Amino acid sequence: MTSTSSAPPTDEPWPEAANYPPPEPPSSGTSVAAEQLLFPPVELPAHGPKGPASWGGRLQTLPARAWRGRPDDPRWARPALLALLAATAVLYLWNISVSGWANSFYSAAVQAGTQSWKAFFYGSSDAANFITVDKPPMFLWPMELSARVFGLGSFSILAPQALMAVATVATVYATVRRRFSPLGGLVAGAAMALTPAAALMFRFNNPDALLVLLLSLAAYGLVRATETASTRWLVFTGTMFGFAFLTKTLAAFLVLPAFALIHLVAAPAGLWRRVRQLLLSGLALVLSAGWWVAIVALVPASSRPYIGGSQDNSFISVALGYNGLGRLTGNETGSVGGGGPAGGGGGGATGHWGTTGITRLFGTDIGGQIAWLIPAALVLLALGLWATRRRPRTDGARTAFLVWGSWLVCTGLVFSFMSGIFHQYYTVALSPAVAALVGMGVDGLWRARKQLPYAALLAVVTAGTAVWSYVLLGRSSAFLPWLRWAVLVGGLLAAAALLLAGRLAGRVAAVAGLAGLATALGGPTAYALDTVSTAHTGSIVTAGPRVASGDGFGRGGRGFPGGPPGGQRGGRAGGQNGAFPGGGFPGGFPGGFGGAPGQHDQGGQRGQGGQGGTAGAWREFGRSGFPGGMGGGFPGGAMGGAMGGLLNGARVSSQLADLLKQNAGSYTWVAATVGSQNQASYQLATGKPVMALGGFNGTDPSLSLAAFQQYVKEGRIHYFIGSGEGGGMGAAGGGRSAGDGAGESSRFNGGLVRGGSNSQSNQIAAWVAAHYTARTVGSATVYDLTAPATN
Repeated sequence: MTSTSSAPPTDEPWPEAANYPPPEPPSSGTSVAAEQLLFPPVELPAHGPKGPASWGGRLQTLPARAWRGRPDDPRWARPALLALLAATAVLYLWNISVSGWANSFYSAAVQAGTQSWKAFFYGSSDAANFITVDKPPMFLWPMELSARVFGLGSFSILAPQALMAVATVATVYATVRRRFSPLGGLVAGAAMALTPAAALMFRFNNPDALLVLLLSLAAYGLVRATETASTRWLVFTGTMFGFAFLTKTLAAFLVLPAFALIHLVAAPAGLWRRVRQLLLSGLALVLSAGWWVAIVALVPASSRPYIGGSQDNSFISVALGYNGLGRLTGNETGSVGGGGPAGGGGGGATGHWGTTGITRLFGTDIGGQIAWLIPAALVLLALGLWATRRRPRTDGARTAFLVWGSWLVCTGLVFSFMSGIFHQYYTVALSPAVAALVGMGVDGLWRARKQLPYAALLAVVTAGTAVWSYVLLGRSSAFLPWLRWAVLVGGLLAAAALLLAGRLAGRVAAVAGLAGLATALGGPTAYALDTVSTAHTGSIVTAGPRVASGDGFGRGGRGFPGGPPGGQRGGRAGGQNGAFPGGGFPGGFPGGFGGAPGQHDQGGQRGQGGQGGTAGAWREFGRSGFPGGMGGGFPGGAMGGAMGGLLNGARVSSQLADLLKQNAGSYTWVAATVGSQNQASYQLATGKPVMALGGFNGTDPSLSLAAFQQYVKEGRIHYFIGSGEGGGMGAAGGGRSAGDGAGESSRFNGGLVRGGSNSQSNQIAAWVAAHYTARTVGSATVYDLTAPATN
């Protein structure tokens, strides 16, 4: 519903909107129809004149508008929003450097991007541009620009991520406020800021922070576009999806079909105009995402780095396979072990990445990340769709519920049933939708609280959220044990008060409402505070305290995929927390590798680890354990450190760092090693390019043996580093012979490393071990490739 009555004259500076307040919404008295009472029609915010001449007036009045907000806002609304944004900034920036390099895989790429604009453009892992990370590079660019300006360090890398959290909270508020009250926007913004998964990923250097911000902006653009059938806002939405694709490939498109359908159905324009607008938006998406893809495809392979994560040096393969459809089906060539087939019903099937099924998001190790408010969000989504069922096709309230509801349902179902790689922190992609639905639903129920059915529903949602929080907090019973009872009792008391809210005095009802909100957010707030106060490092991290048991990678979960419950608080900094430095294998390795590094049998059978596992934990991984066994099972032990650093990098001694720095300017790469996590550790410790053979998993065919031999002949690589320091995955020459180890790799069907004895990384490692003399520096096995070959 739109109106021109509140638009200012075009010859006056915009926006002096205070002089043109929109009409009051319909009264919420008892005579108003139920659906009108919950979400009454409202006027859109006033639109000022467009064109270059209007920008001067807009900029002139920007400070006043930023403080005052919309003219129909109560006086407390804008100060409350600014306080929320300031609190979010403090929460997310506080002690952010505690995580150090966080995910060193991406920090090394940031370092490379500060040293080479070519590495910046392609997202290379090293400044010499040997191989890229396994994602498109847009998420790296803000961090790299920050590091170029302020110097490379933990704060300069992670601070842009935290600022994205502030921007996301502001976007969620603005999107909800377009159609609902400031109360709804503030509740949505607070719920977004206090989501544990968000508190983790917006203080981490993975792609998810930028992905969530861009998708939130896309939702805002869609809401604006459907208000007035605005072409420019729909083009903006398509552009945000394109940028999101350059952030995390097909993960950006989970809600794209639903968003397109919503505009096609709800925009207030003729059908063909809506179709044309969608085509223009699609063109904007293709251009905003395709320019980089086209350049990468057109540049000869010899003039750019190898595309990490692919088996054919093609970004399209990464986007559609390893980072695309493979995540759904589990068929991820070159990846670590995928999951089992998706199961139905509540239980689903258990694969390498945990149990699939409709209850997956509520499971032991995932529930505490995101699920605190999902039941409430689903109930309030149903309420919103029911209350607007008789509205016109173009109704703004229903459109808003469809936008956020489709985001939650589509993404939630994909996460529930995907069989490929799935990590708990992926659930941060649900946080804006959950928060917005809660904010919009609470807004309507609070407005209609004087009618008993709606007061009762508000009370039921509050009580149900308190009970569910009690359950989730019980999974980490050693963490603030008093809190679960406080949340339960406080929530039930608040629900009882809200049941009578319509008969209570205004201030008393407000106190009851605030109490209900506090209990609903109490659990996630505690988890978020625990998350921001703790270091998180490595490739797989989780928010909040340790839970009793879980599936997949998780703090106290199954350890490595398919492993048994148990283990320590993996994913946090410090070698004491897991089997490998930084808790790289949360919960221990299958078969019991939960103790100190290196405590294992050479044949790959049960290890001597502590809390990480029990007998029979190999299951899907096979009785032979790791390829060729765990004790030097890779050729000559040269790849021993690769998988030790799969989830977190190696500890680099000062002796090794000093050795690599010697005469570093004479070499293109001061060293080569298998796997990007180990490479990242050596590169960050030295500041010099290190070659990551095989990319992240060590399985990418990024360099043939012949090409490696040519590099060595030309003197471009100084050292080859075999087993990583603290990796615990074997030592040079240990265990099986090179030939036996390589042969065993081919038997490891469905295990962690695919590629077998013929993988290029294996061939290079075997050749180095056979032709160069190994020496131990610190606890790493190092080969000097400039020394005369042994034979």
